[in-house]
Formats: sequence, structure tokens, C-alpha cells
Amino acid sequence: MDKRVCSICFHAVERARSRPGTELDNYICSIIYANLPRWDRRNTVCFDCIERFVSAQHQLDEYLAKSGHQGQKILPTPVRLGASPKFTGKGVTIAFLDSGFYWHPDLTRPDIRIARYVNIFTPRSSAKDLMQTDVSSWHGMMTSVVASGNGFLSGGIYRGIASDAKLVLVKVGTANRIKHEDITWGIRWVIKHHKKYNIKIINISCGGDYEASYLHDSLSQAAEEAVKLGLVVVAAAGNETHKAVIPPASAPSVITVGGLDDKNTLDTRNHDLYHSSYGPTIDGLQKPELVAPSIWVAAPILPGTPTSSQAILLDQLEKAPDWEIKAIMERSRGIDPELDAAFSLEPYLIRHLIDIKIKSNNVISGHYKHVDGTSFAAPIVSSIVAQMLEANPDLTPHEVKHTLIKTAERLPHVETDRQGWGVVNPRSAVAKALELGIIKKRQEKEALVTR
Repeated sequence: MDKRVCSICFHAVERARSRPGTELDNYICSIIYANLPRWDRRNTVCFDCIERFVSAQHQLDEYLAKSGHQGQKILPTPVRLGASPKFTGKGVTIAFLDSGFYWHPDLTRPDIRIARYVNIFTPRSSAKDLMQTDVSSWHGMMTSVVASGNGFLSGGIYRGIASDAKLVLVKVGTANRIKHEDITWGIRWVIKHHKKYNIKIINISCGGDYEASYLHDSLSQAAEEAVKLGLVVVAAAGNETHKAVIPPASAPSVITVGGLDDKNTLDTRNHDLYHSSYGPTIDGLQKPELVAPSIWVAAPILPGTPTSSQAILLDQLEKAPDWEIKAIMERSRGIDPELDAAFSLEPYLIRHLIDIKIKSNNVISGHYKHVDGTSFAAPIVSSIVAQMLEANPDLTPHEVKHTLIKTAERLPHVETDRQGWGVVNPRSAVAKALELGIIKKRQEKEALVTR
């Protein structure tokens, strides 16, 4: 079959699934040029890349129209990775192990998708605990929403790839400390209850206290046991290139995720690595297996905190006309001392300060900011696994891991030991999951015929 290489993603695609730029309309070409100024219109572009670029532009236009913001904003994760919108993790439950969680609207409205909350330190914990604002709630709230939020507070713009998945939230520590043995207890709780809540994936965006061989370490062994029971375990590699990958990310069966810095752009030629941990483990295993976005990731702000109040104020001021700025600042005294001190300045100078503060505080809107760390790369991969299991519920953890590895895209200018098999590719991973399902059904049918 005749194939051509796409000039954007560099995949070999069928002629029927691609077009030379000279046959594309000017609107599509203008979007491509906006992202790839050096692109040559004489080159071939595949339909998947066309869809990804047009979708990114439509979502950005929609966001700007709804929010009243101006200028470039953070691209949604599904758009940046080109994830298929056909699969959203429906029917799949992901367990998140973290310092704490929150009853966030992106997980609870219009439908409550939190199937269970448990605090391993408090036997009588309940979902009511999630409605209290606590500093320890922030990290787990972000990781769970990055994976499975539906973007309720952004009109659906900043949704996770698994926006229909259900969640089980397991608190294994605090903002100050998460202990090695407490992560172990969290995994063992999931093992004990995974059938009751139909848990298929465990996301662990935290690490143990020390290096240890998986042959003797209880945390690594708990992760290995979970995989043997059919659970896919995904863990963050860590955020320091000079530090080793530690349990549970160092366990052999765990899918360990390092960091990608895609510069908040669709131009893959500019993509680079985030400063995540890597290298051989104490057992000589090469980690991570994959990399995923670890910076410029849209995540929710914990409601009721000073950070939330400041973000809401900055959001209001950015959208307000000049004549209204002083009135808003007067009503909001005490929220931001720097803005209070700038009250007497001319509106254009106040706007300059607002712009600086929005950028320095990573504010996207009154409800979201952009964050960084492999803590967010791991749930992105977990959300892709949820897509794969929705597409093919019969996949084993080994098949999931093998498929993610086989479909990943290596960055050509980066050493292999830092990126593993490369950047996770959700569209190809889901397509392969579907293919494996078709092959299995065909084999089962043939087996019945030969009996």
C-alpha cells in the first residue's frame, strides 16, 4: 500500500489519510504555520495532525471567547498529545495514592465520579472529609483532576484524557511527609478492595524514602503483587536528574514515567526533556519507560486558599475594563499586598503589574494554574491507560505496558536512558489496544471452529 511520511509527526501514513499542503485550505495552513513557522506547504500532512492542530485552535478560541482572556494560554493535555476524543476512560476506575484530596467540581459535577475515599490513618474516613480545605489536599486534588477531571470549571476546556473514569482516592500521607511504608499500606488497601470498586489502575505520584531492591523491599513487592493481580501500576519517576529512581517507580512491572517539556506547543521539533530522575535502579533496571508532559500542565487551584483568592482577583482584573479596575481593587484590599500598593498608579501600569503577576504565579484563570513535575506526567499516562482499557477491557498489565512502549515516540536529540522508549502516544496506544482486541476475538473464533 502506498504510504507517505507526514511532515509534522514523521509517521508513514496511507496516501488516503494524508494530503499535501498545497491541497489544504488557507485556514488549516495558517494554523499549521502559526505552530510551525518553517513548515513548507509543499509537504504532506496526515489527517491526525490536521485534526490535532485544528482542534487546538478551536479549543483556544472557545476558551478565549468564554473567559474574556487575551493572549496565549495553556493548551489542554488531550490536544497537546493528540488523544482520541472517542475514549474517555468510561467504565474504568483509577485508584490514586497521594497526600490528600478534595471534592473538586471537575470530579463531582454534574456527576459524582469519586467511588470511594479512604484515609489509611483514619478507619472511619468518608467522602465528607474531602469537602474540607487542607494544605495536604492540594497535591492529590491536582493529580486526580489532571487525569480524570472533566473541565467543569473551564467549560470543558481543561479536561483530563480520562474525563469519564471513576476514581478511588487513597490518602497515604500529608503535604509534609509521605512515608515508604504508608505507600505500601495504600497499595495493599487497593489490592484488598480492587474487585469491589472495579479498580484497574493505580496511580502513584509519590515516592518512598530510599533506594531498595525490589527483591526485598515491601513497597516494591506490593506493587509487583498488584500487577500480578491484573492491576496496571503507574508511578512518577521523580524530579531530579541527579537522584535515583526509587520505589515504587523502581519496581520492574511498574510503568515509570519521566518528564517531557513540550514548551506548550504542538511543534515536536522544539520538544525537550524535563529534569526528571532516570538511570539504572539498584537492581540494574533502566527507568523510566516513558515520558509525558511534566510542565505547562493545567491543574486546579485549591478553593478557599489565599492562592485561590489571588488567582480569582487577577482573573477579574485582567478581564475588567480600565474604568472598573480601581473599584475591583478597592473591594479586594488585603488579598494581594503588591496590588494594594499599586492602587494609585495609572491603569496601564496596573495592567502591566497584573500581567507580571499572572505569569509569575502561573495563573491560567481563577480556577486553574499551570504546574510542573512528574507527579503530573504519571496521571497523564494513567489516563491513557484508562482509554486503552475502555477500548479493550481484556488487556493485561503486561500488554498495556508493552503497547505503551511499542507506540511511544523517541525524541531524536535526547539520550535514550533519560527518555526510555520515548514520549507516550495515546492515539497509537489506543489503536493498538483495539487491534489486539480484534486479534484475540479472531483467535477465539478460530479455536471454536477447530474444536
